[in-house]
This record gives sequence, C-alpha cells and structure tokens, in this order.
Amino acid sequence: MRIRCWGARGSIPVSGPEYLKYGGDTTCIEIRTQEDEIVIIDAGSGIRKLGNQLLTEKRYRYHMIFTHAHWDHILGFPFFKPIYMRKTFIQMYGCPFTQESIRNMISKVMTSPNFPVDFENIQAKISYQEACQNEFSIKSMRIVPIYASHPNSGIGYKFLEGGKSFVFLTDNELAFKHPGGLAFADYVQFAREADLLLHDAEFSPAEYKTRRTWGHSAYPDALRLALEARVKKFGLFHHNQDRPDAAVDEIVQECRRIIADHHSPLECFAAYAGFEMQL
Repeated sequence: MRIRCWGARGSIPVSGPEYLKYGGDTTCIEIRTQEDEIVIIDAGSGIRKLGNQLLTEKRYRYHMIFTHAHWDHILGFPFFKPIYMRKTFIQMYGCPFTQESIRNMISKVMTSPNFPVDFENIQAKISYQEACQNEFSIKSMRIVPIYASHPNSGIGYKFLEGGKSFVFLTDNELAFKHPGGLAFADYVQFAREADLLLHDAEFSPAEYKTRRTWGHSAYPDALRLALEARVKKFGLFHHNQDRPDAAVDEIVQECRRIIADHHSPLECFAAYAGFEMQL
C-alpha cells in the first residue's frame, strides 16, 4: 500500500510562512492499494488538493472512510471537485456517530444557508456502508476499526495488506477515557508491531494540563503508545493550529531523544502535507 498525507493539521485550516513545512490543511489521508484502489480517510480541507490530483489522473472511483463527524474532518467535502461529476462513484464507510446516518453526517456541511449548493444537487453516485465495529475489506486490503476516545465518539482504523499494517488513530485522547473509548492497553494491542502508526499528538504536556477531556493527546503519551506497541515508524499527527513549524521540529527532536534513551529502533517524524510512504 502507498500512503500519502494531504492534511495533518488539527481543528482549523491555517496559513502563513510559519506553516510551510508541515502544512495548514486539516485531515485527509490517501491510500492506494496493491490493486490500485483509492481509499480516502476523512474529508478535511486537504481533500481539495487531492480532488484536483485525482481529476488530473482521470480517476473517478473512490472509497471514503470517516473517523468522526467534527468539522475539521468533513469541511473540505464541498470543495472536492469530483462530487460534481456524474462519472464519479464513492463508496463511503464510517459510523453515523450522533447522526441518523453517514449520509446525514456528511451532508450537513452543505446545508443552507451555510453553503450555496445543496447536497441533493451533487452529481456523484454515493453508497454507504456502516463500519463501526466489524472489520471489512476493500479487495486485497483488510480494514479493522477501533473506537477512539473522543467527544461525540470516533473511530480509528488498521489497514492490512501484503503482510504490512498501517494504524491511523487521530483525535484519540490516551490519558482520558471518553464514553465509548478504550484503555491505553487496548490501543497498544491494536497498534502492536504496526509498520506505520499515525497518532494524534496535538498538545505539549503543559498545554494538556488545561485541555484535558478535549479529545486529543499530549505527544509524550502518543510516543509511549508507539514505544510500547513496538511499531516501526511513528508519525505525530493533528498538529495544533497555533503550532508553527519550528515548534513542531522541537517536539520531533524531543521525541527522538526519548527514543534514544529507550534504545529503541523506532523511527519518529511529524506528518506533513505531501508526506508519502510505501509499505
């Protein structure tokens, strides 16, 4: 599988010279399977550029998976140009969360008077499949869901193909158990020996003291998960909207120092728009 990040920022899109390295777009991950199926995780603002790229490639069939219904993970959907084309087909997966259906969850971003085009008027053909508890497959790829610890609920996913595994756990608060969330040990087991783990690492320890219960992790907790799960590569994800590139660099260096103290072979980096990895 080939994994590419189109947005790694949290909460709200940002712009400016201080965000050039890691990018300002919110969550959107693309996976290309061994059979060249296109899997899109979340529709944050990063999905706009992904849509432009897919049109350049003349690709119109996608699988779209949602982690949860908060705005920063769905606000880019109306700007995903393929939805305005009749030849586009999207298979959506996810939990309805607090909505009646996945359809209601995503259509809310195109509700009058907040957006001029109603969801009913898009041209793409969309089908829906609930993916809350049971694993499912997209041809050669298996996808295993797990409940995240987050307000209003959320889902993390493990993608397995060709003996490789990618775990995506954004918006997951490891130090506080929200309703439906699991214990730290459960997430360790879920991520065990993954080839790649991308995990929410929004806060510093000082920031987390006043933001406990907000649904995001302090980076030392995310790093501890990666170390205890013995993953091979760990990417810090969901960067705080006020954290400039230089501050993200400092967090990466601190994480690498801790890894060295543990004599671990773990590779650590901060995810960024344009990051790509082949597993």
